[in-house]
Amino acid sequence: MTINLQPSRRDMLRAGLGFGALAFNAMQQQDLLAATAASTVNGQPHRPPKAKNVIWLFMRGGVSHMESFDPKPALTEYAGTSIPDSPFSSVQDPEKLKKVRVVVVNDANGQQRNKLYPLQVGFKQYGESGIPVSDWFPHIGSCVDDISVIRSMWTTDDNHGAQVQFHSGRHMLDGRHPTIGAWISWGLGTLNDNLPKFITMGPRFFDKRDGHYLGPAHDAVPLKIDPKEPLPFARPELDMAAREQELTFDLIHRLNGLTADRYRTDEILRARMKSYELAYRMQTSIPEAIGFDQETEETQNLYGLDDKVTRPFGMQLLAARRLTERGVRFIQIMHGNGAAGAWDAHSGLKANHEKLSKQVDRPIAGLLKDLKRRGLLEETIVVFATEFGRTPGSQGSNGRDHHPYGFSIWMAGGGIKGGIVHGATDEIGFHAEEHPHYVTDVHATILHQLGLDHRTMQVPGHKRLEMDFGEPIHEILA
Repeated sequence: MTINLQPSRRDMLRAGLGFGALAFNAMQQQDLLAATAASTVNGQPHRPPKAKNVIWLFMRGGVSHMESFDPKPALTEYAGTSIPDSPFSSVQDPEKLKKVRVVVVNDANGQQRNKLYPLQVGFKQYGESGIPVSDWFPHIGSCVDDISVIRSMWTTDDNHGAQVQFHSGRHMLDGRHPTIGAWISWGLGTLNDNLPKFITMGPRFFDKRDGHYLGPAHDAVPLKIDPKEPLPFARPELDMAAREQELTFDLIHRLNGLTADRYRTDEILRARMKSYELAYRMQTSIPEAIGFDQETEETQNLYGLDDKVTRPFGMQLLAARRLTERGVRFIQIMHGNGAAGAWDAHSGLKANHEKLSKQVDRPIAGLLKDLKRRGLLEETIVVFATEFGRTPGSQGSNGRDHHPYGFSIWMAGGGIKGGIVHGATDEIGFHAEEHPHYVTDVHATILHQLGLDHRTMQVPGHKRLEMDFGEPIHEILA
């Protein structure tokens, strides 16, 4: 007769340890494919890596590429002109617009906007490279010699499912697929046994999972920058002394061990045991990792912790640097609350982007400068991304709509060249024309720098499409 001890272990975990989402997912989501996937890799890079970690900064809602990193003076010159009546009418050739897959037909947003809207901000050239950056991002501009600006991104979703698409490479209509953070978690071993490989901060998009068919062990662990409760649900649900908690955990571990001895091929149970152990250790390691009192006042001010406008995002980025130092592989930080994301400037674009850029510009520059002076930028890739750009034409009187045909991101560190611009859109920023890159080219570039062969990253039973893999952007690699 077999006695199933699992329900009692689950109850004990909830009552005594409360480790949070990591342990609960590993226990409740018994996904055989997670074990299958884990057995196909050894956690080692396929080639000598140029980078060890990634800090992924994602601006939710869609940053205007024309008013950040891809200035288009033609918009001001031809302001008020209808695109069909302008010298740029060919941008709306139906053949050029076919790549977009519409989720909601006749949605109020994601439409063609014909009346050209002038630039809402000025630009200055920065650094030895002389790359122009808008006046909304002067601090990032001061770091431009360490940055590769990619002006030729494109995607296929004209609505905010593009946030999911930028992370997974797949359109909403294709169902859910693992994100880039999950693939890195799946492909590489840990650098610190006391911390997760994949952490997320800030407002998530509507898909709260990352691992999907790779298994819940590769979902991001959510982190709040709150010294009183940095790891959601990490504190025991009931009052419990540290020694009592230790004994409870030890009992759970022994019970799991008995089952593991009986079922030696049960990889899911072994993965579950490891997740329990990690979650237990995280109760100490996470609070230490965000101990900002260990940082000098100068360093805290570098990230903008002395200003209420920059402090919230700055705290997340300072935590990201500290977590990077401690070996977290992939740190995902999202900015912009709301269902669609705060950068979604359908109206009042100038006021919207002025406000939001002030929140992120100084902290991001602080992160780059701090990483560089500590020698960490050489092994840490920093990505500044968004799901799509904004339309060259106006929506209403002072906004821009979603624009998937061409937009900008940038990358720095980890063997990425600094002080270069790669790719280009046309004169009004409509289409990515020179070196166009679908979003998974960013994924492939990151994996390449981490020493992973992106073409081999596939799980039996889950065929990946050609566009899922992408191609490394070799032109930006040092």
